[in-house]
Amino acid sequence: MSWPLPPEIEWPRFLRLLRNPNPPRGWLEAAADLPDLRKRPLLLRWIAQHAKAPAHLRANLLPRLPWRALASMAADASAHPHAKTMAIERLQILWPGLTVGERRTFALMAPRSLWPQVWKVRDEGVIAALLQNPRLSPAALVNLVQPPLERCQMQALSASMWRESTLLAFQVLQTLDQTLQRPEPPLVLGHATVWIRALEPEDAIHCASTLRHPPLRRLVRAWAERSLGTPFDGLDEAGRPLEL
Repeated sequence: MSWPLPPEIEWPRFLRLLRNPNPPRGWLEAAADLPDLRKRPLLLRWIAQHAKAPAHLRANLLPRLPWRALASMAADASAHPHAKTMAIERLQILWPGLTVGERRTFALMAPRSLWPQVWKVRDEGVIAALLQNPRLSPAALVNLVQPPLERCQMQALSASMWRESTLLAFQVLQTLDQTLQRPEPPLVLGHATVWIRALEPEDAIHCASTLRHPPLRRLVRAWAERSLGTPFDGLDEAGRPLEL
């Protein structure tokens, strides 16, 4: 015996039935054909990601879903694994067509496989949103921070909650070290200040030993030696000493 559908039942009850793990055979297909549901693509997500949804139905629904519904599906632990995989593949197709504003919103909920693409967008707002993604771990962020480091990436990092992370400070300084050695680098020595301040003296000594850019290495060593009485005010973005 099949379950009723709108308008036989109220929408709140219908939505509860959509989340039921054991719908009658054919009920999900019938629900997907409802004219009112076709006008509500965000609701079609619950059918597409249902564990009992037939493969042909899921394949038919995924291209009709907006990127917000696809992103929510990709992040939903209750979604069928095949549905999550298809949602991510669909998001990769839609990604180039998203506006900057849409990319900023998407970055907050982007699945892990799209983080490298989001990270490469030359917009500080997009990068800042990615850094607030609740699934972004320190190890994952360290893997994203690779040379050459762009100015928008550095500015977003320096203003984020990650700026006090010793693990990230090591990676940022080593990446900055390689970036500064390139012709016409997009960054300057002063960008290192906030990351040098995140290091304890012992960490700074170790970090300095890995750096090849002489001015940056000297700056990190100066911070390490502050406990011996050497003052460290850092530099601004133009490379000028900061005043106390």
